[in-house]
Amino acid sequence: MDVIDAVNKRLSVRNFLPTPVEPDVLRQLVTDASRSPSGGNVQPWRIYVLDADGTRRMREYLATKPPVEPAEFNMYPPDLGEPYRTNRFAIGEQMYAKLGIDREDKAARFAQMAKNTDFFGAPAAIFCFVDRCMGAAQWADLGMFLQTFMLLAVDRGLGTCPQLFWSLQHKAVSTFCNAPENEMLYCGVSIGYVDETDPVNTLRSERMPFDQFARFV
Repeated sequence: MDVIDAVNKRLSVRNFLPTPVEPDVLRQLVTDASRSPSGGNVQPWRIYVLDADGTRRMREYLATKPPVEPAEFNMYPPDLGEPYRTNRFAIGEQMYAKLGIDREDKAARFAQMAKNTDFFGAPAAIFCFVDRCMGAAQWADLGMFLQTFMLLAVDRGLGTCPQLFWSLQHKAVSTFCNAPENEMLYCGVSIGYVDETDPVNTLRSERMPFDQFARFV
């Protein structure tokens, strides 16, 4: 698969098939993604991999934990301005429209959000941590790792969903993964085969045209 094809095919999958992903495939994806750029070759990412057994145990573990807890960082700036606020609002409305959930239906919206803790049905996942001593540059490295990982997954015929939601359960995830205290959870990524029959997986988020975010100088 060409790189541009993988870039255009990648999307945030919100309903997976239960078909397992082999542990060897997960190991290879993470290994290959570690070739991502890293300033000074610091390689700040710390990755915890869950196969079918791991996601099963995680679901059981979460059943005994609070639904959410305060995140350790702001997922979005508290005073998010334009055009960022509009972009964020638009994709949420588009997703709920695909699901047939009305804006006023708070219960249905909460139920959809709760599917995060089920990995949207995915049989595998990774949790991505970074050492607390790291700065913005190393967080950018982690972002490059994640993008590489997700594109490699597409090449393998798999779908992914990066989930900042997990930062709202960082204590539970850290305990489950037995992560040391110096590591901070950034996100999880659900991994599996895409349920092509679910309309939610046809959602393609819009992107601003070149002239709205870039220019020649």
